[in-house]
Amino acid sequence: MTASFVLSVTRFRVRSLRFLPFFMIHAQRSLVQIRRAEGYLGGALRHDRDHAYWTASVWRNEAALLAYVTSGAHRSAMPKMTEWGDEASTVRWDQDSAALPSWPEAIERMRRDGRAMPLRHPGSAHAALAFADSEPAQMARI
Repeated sequence: MTASFVLSVTRFRVRSLRFLPFFMIHAQRSLVQIRRAEGYLGGALRHDRDHAYWTASVWRNEAALLAYVTSGAHRSAMPKMTEWGDEASTVRWDQDSAALPSWPEAIERMRRDGRAMPLRHPGSAHAALAFADSEPAQMARI
């Protein structure tokens, strides 16, 4: 039997530059948490020029991913994101490999299968995941 891994891709767009320093503090805390998370196998970050921030991560199983999402720094950041963002979405899928998707694949999956997260100030593209194409300003492995 082939092992199955869970992939998670997230996208969050900061609605105003005034929220960026606060977002970055919470993002750093969440990075510390993810690196220590049981079942986390690897990931990548992407910062686009339009102030959208992407994550891609691979997990041993759904339980490990949910344990991360619902605890610690990540859990305390989520309520703030609803105020600070105008676009936020997530997509998950299972695959037989622990390999991260390419960014074009991650973006395509988000557009096709993703779901918009609840926000207090959603932008016009939010609900339909009709976010604009944007060039990456920075990419890194985590």
